[in-house]
Amino acid sequence: MPETAVVSTELTSQYATQLTNDIDRNAKEQERISAEITDLQQKLTTLQHDHTALVNMRHALGVQSATTGPAATPRSPAVPAVGKKTAGQQDTKERAGAKRGTASPARAAAKTAKASAGKAGKTDQPTLVELVRRHLTRLGEPRSAAEIATALGQAHPERGIKTTVVRTTLEGLVAKNHAQRTKQGSSVFYTAPETAEQTAPQGEAQAEQAE
Repeated sequence: MPETAVVSTELTSQYATQLTNDIDRNAKEQERISAEITDLQQKLTTLQHDHTALVNMRHALGVQSATTGPAATPRSPAVPAVGKKTAGQQDTKERAGAKRGTASPARAAAKTAKASAGKAGKTDQPTLVELVRRHLTRLGEPRSAAEIATALGQAHPERGIKTTVVRTTLEGLVAKNHAQRTKQGSSVFYTAPETAEQTAPQGEAQAEQAE
């Protein structure tokens, strides 16, 4: 056998042995990391159970905290298949999973606080129909839709009240006899029913005096 062939065979044997050792070492490292992940997952499950029990106890005592939201369940890191991924790739995935697990509770708390604030705001704020009726009753004199929209917009700037919406609301109140509509030339004015009944005799009296 030529000497070159002998050397090539020896090198091939050495590489094969080295590769086998590297594969075995990689597989053992993955098994070790998988065991650590399983242990951490068990610890996480225990912590989540304890957290739920503590929150229930706090609710039972009647203590509420607006800054503390429900703990979000972080995504469980996937257990690598032995022989398919390197230890470096698995370590990178673990770090990414840890970042997601850290950020999730903060996002969950922010969403919960925002939802609670939105519900409270919707419950406390009167409807536009109620605002328009109160405004007409409080004024006691005719006002145009634009004047009412401007007044309500200044009183409630956060609602973005539009004149067209106020006019539609006023027409709905008129249809239900909850408001009166009068015309002066080309302008349309609205007033509360009680105010219209009180002002009508006065207008008739003034007309008779003028005659």
